[in-house]
Amino acid sequence: MNQRKRDALPSQPIWTRLRLADRRVLLALGDLVAVNLSVLVALRIWALVGERAFGPPFLISQAFWFPLLSILWLTLAAANNYYDLALASRTDRSLMRLIPITLQLVVMYLFIFFLSPRDALPRLFVLYHAALSTVLIAAWRVMRITWLDWLPVRRRVLVVGTGWEAQAILDAIKQYAASDYTVVGIVDEGRPLHHEEIVVNAEAIGYAPDLARISQALAADEIVLATGGDVGGELFQGVMDCYELGIPVTSMPILYEQLTGMVPVEHVRGHWNVVLPLAASSVFDPYPLIKRMIDILLSLFGLMLFGVLLPPIGLVMTLDCPGPLFFSQERVGRAGRVFRMIKLRTMVPDAENYTGPIMAAQDDPRVTRVGAFLRRSRLDEVPQLVNVLRGEMSLVGPRPERPYFVEQLQARIPFYRTRLAIRPGVTGWAQVNFGYGSTDADQLTKLKYDLYYIRHRSLLLDMLILLRTVGQVVRLVGR
Repeated sequence: MNQRKRDALPSQPIWTRLRLADRRVLLALGDLVAVNLSVLVALRIWALVGERAFGPPFLISQAFWFPLLSILWLTLAAANNYYDLALASRTDRSLMRLIPITLQLVVMYLFIFFLSPRDALPRLFVLYHAALSTVLIAAWRVMRITWLDWLPVRRRVLVVGTGWEAQAILDAIKQYAASDYTVVGIVDEGRPLHHEEIVVNAEAIGYAPDLARISQALAADEIVLATGGDVGGELFQGVMDCYELGIPVTSMPILYEQLTGMVPVEHVRGHWNVVLPLAASSVFDPYPLIKRMIDILLSLFGLMLFGVLLPPIGLVMTLDCPGPLFFSQERVGRAGRVFRMIKLRTMVPDAENYTGPIMAAQDDPRVTRVGAFLRRSRLDEVPQLVNVLRGEMSLVGPRPERPYFVEQLQARIPFYRTRLAIRPGVTGWAQVNFGYGSTDADQLTKLKYDLYYIRHRSLLLDMLILLRTVGQVVRLVGR
């Protein structure tokens, strides 16, 4: 019986069986092919202009450019969030993001070039490479988007559920992965819905007992369980039939995380494992120690550089708006401990004397002209490196909030206190993905990003956040 089920499964293009992480890898591989082809052609032009023999000996002597520029490209692409699939699916946004990445590459090379001994590095080679790689990567990105219009490359998804959770995953697919996923149908899970539940804006095409038959008929590549409740007997049997057919079954919170980089706290109900990993960390886990060492080393280095920049910054701040250079404020740290966070002052003195405690917002009228630049460049955050050295903060983590707001938000937003499970950070996953949050809805979105970081924190994710923070600083879009 099981063998007949497997034999009945229609053959599918290999692309449709690739998940989001696989598609990002293929996107990066296409970029790397373009980068390395650009290196090869740039070396050929360099040899031609310099009247050098272009052959195996020359290529071997210059082979280091291939891994060097590949690593540099991947680093800059990560810093500029260039492998976001929602961005990659838009030709205009993808090409516009390519321009600053190329300029950053050239600026970095020129900086190293002028610090290097004379004739240590070629003059025009990287300019050849930058122009060629921009054209080839742009062609690859446009070609990929064009393929999506006439090849069956979208992953065909069947959603099980008709309530809040189903609508949330449908919205997430539409917003973040419309060019990579196609929803082929909605299946009613068979449980009664309460009146206050939002039903998806689509008519269900079948019921749980027919899940396997519907999946086969629609050639579904993946089934998403968005039921919002316990899996009943008929639905469980339908899921097992699909499993035997080889069709992947994914829970809504897991796919939502993969699509958005957020934890859907509104839809996890009592499933704490989806919000916060409950397993105890091993005493042999090197991550906490390595993270702390990186915090200390980078903080010391950052404070030394800041000491050089502080005099001119302080002068400009005083001329713009007289007052103290530094500003400290109570914030809530790990396990609810309160500490005083240090920043450069970006607002007029005594900004809350008349308003009381209010959250900072975009285009806040209390922010000075120099303060606006300090915020965009993130320079106002640098003094927090003192808090990092004290152990009150980390370089990466949820941004610390004021006790007044923490008390309010804990009462209004589910699982808000889970942000206090780890040290707060100078920068974080929410900061590189979201702007200012002045409403409860904004705070909920930031919480969803913070919980994603808490669940998946690692050195690799920390490095990605730091790189993207540097990218925001370079583009002056700090938050």
